[in-house]
Order: sequence, then C-alpha cells, then structure tokens
Amino acid sequence: MFQALTRISRRRTLTGATALVVVLGLLGWWILPLGDSAPRGRITFSTGVQNGVYQRYGVLLEEALARDLPDVDIDLRQSEGSQENLARVASGEADFTIATADAVAKYQLEGKPGADRLRGCARLYDDYVQLVVPRDSRVQRVKDLRGKKVGVGQEGSGVRIIAERLLIAAGLDPDKDVTPVPLGIDTVPDRLEQGRLDAFFWSGGLPTSAVERLSERFAIRLVPLESGLVKEVHTTSDATNYYRLAVMPPDAYVQVQSGLPVATMAVANLLVTTDTMDKAMVEGFTRTVIKSRDRIGRTVHPAQLVDLRTAIYTAPLPLHKGAKRYYSSVKP
Repeated sequence: MFQALTRISRRRTLTGATALVVVLGLLGWWILPLGDSAPRGRITFSTGVQNGVYQRYGVLLEEALARDLPDVDIDLRQSEGSQENLARVASGEADFTIATADAVAKYQLEGKPGADRLRGCARLYDDYVQLVVPRDSRVQRVKDLRGKKVGVGQEGSGVRIIAERLLIAAGLDPDKDVTPVPLGIDTVPDRLEQGRLDAFFWSGGLPTSAVERLSERFAIRLVPLESGLVKEVHTTSDATNYYRLAVMPPDAYVQVQSGLPVATMAVANLLVTTDTMDKAMVEGFTRTVIKSRDRIGRTVHPAQLVDLRTAIYTAPLPLHKGAKRYYSSVKP
C-alpha cells in the first residue's frame, strides 16, 4: 500500500513539474517573442556638443541602458548636432541618435545618402528657439541683428538651420547682413559675456543649463520671436512644417524673464535609428527611454516631457518595427 501511494505521489510530482515547465516556457515566449533573444553587442549613440542637452541626456541614458540592457555596451560620441547626427546614423557610423524633426525633413528633401533608411523610435521633447542678447542690448527683434556679430551654431547643427531661416524670414542675408560666428552652446555664452558677440541663437530644451548658468553671472535678455516672423519662416523651405508657435514659460529662466513668458517657436526632437537595426535592440532601447523619463528628468529637465501618448508620432520618419512592438506591448 505504501509503495502504491509513493508511486502515485511521484506521478503527481512529475505531472506538476511538467506543467510548471510548460507554463514557464509559455511565459518566456510571451515576454520574448519567438526568434528574438535579449539584445547584446555594442552600439554607438551620437549625442551633441559639450554642455548641450543632447550630450547631457546621452550620458544619463547610457546609465539607464546599462541597467536595462546589461549585455549591450554603449559608446557615446559627441557631435555638432542634428545634421551631423543624421549623417552618422545614415552611414552606419552611429546606431542611434537624437535629431530635430526639421533637420530630418531637410535631410530627406535634399536626398542625402541613407535618408530612406532612417526610422523613428520615439518623439522625445521639444526644443525652444532662444535668441540671447545682453540685457542692455538695443536688439528687440531678429531684424535688429543687422551688422551684429551673431552666434549661429556649428556647421552640422540644427541651430544653424534655424538661425539661417529666422534671419532670412526677417529680411536679412545670413552671410552678408550679420557677421555669423559658427560656434555652439559650449562656447557662445562666454563670448557674449566677454563682449565678443552681440547675440547668439540656441535651440534646446528648457532650461538649457549653459544659458541658465550664463544668466546667473551676466545680465541677459531673451528676444521674443513674434508670430508673424514664425509664419514667415514657414515660407522659407518645405522642411519648415515642423515648427510651431510656442511660449517659454515664465519660470524657464528665473533670472531673466521677471515672471513673464517669451514668445518663440518650437520643434520636436526624435530618437532616430535605421531600418537595419535589430528589432529587439530597438524595442529595448525605446523601452528604456520611456521608463527612464523621470529619473533622467530630475537632471535634464526637458526629459520630463517625454510622453508615452505622443512618443509614437515620429513624423517625418516612419516608426521602426521594434519601436512599434514596444508600443503595442504597453498599449492600454
């Protein structure tokens, strides 16, 4: 009798164990779709200039990716900005990057190499155009920059695109009516403070730390971009549909705005890769970007604006299949 009970107990134990294995197998298949494995390898992420939002965002994202994708090594590479970032990804020199929607549209319209391979992973946060002058400057509008030394951004940056379009919209020739200084946010604040620049353009998330630090040691002012000028910008190129009228909130730069909003224009930033990037890698990368929003946002404030509800809108780029899979998995 005892032996019979033992055999029955063994059969029940074996049956239970088999069922558990099946359940775990099904669960594993559900979490990791058939044919995919956890992403591994080395990827390059092209960021931006030193002290810029792209670069600071990239450093913090690298830490988040190290936690979420432990088998993936991340190389960060600084760049001059959106235009250089897109060229790197399209050529295979980098795997992921951030670029503004207007820079993407320009890259596509000009038929640059690899433009048709670019894909979006997420819409991130908006860049706000900032025209910075000394507080006692007589510059009140963009057209007042005639004859001035103006920081217009580095050659490969999105700032350069925007600065040139705003100058043209204001009736100025970017090469003749101003003295263009091709420097980035890592350099122009010091130049303005030293009197070696009369103004500089910047396009970035709010607040940009380099502008904020400048305001704490030197009296500056933000020149508003009136709605008529922004509308005129839309006529300068077919790639300008991604600009929108915007307002910098009163507390963006406490030392500068005296509690008042500043009219400007904004453009979305996109997380970009190519159609050849592994789906599991893109899915994992996108998941980390969304999950790490609050943690990164405590240091890089624009990251707080990354929103799952709008992240899928990556126009003018189609959404990568791996990103689609992630958004489908979290769809309410």
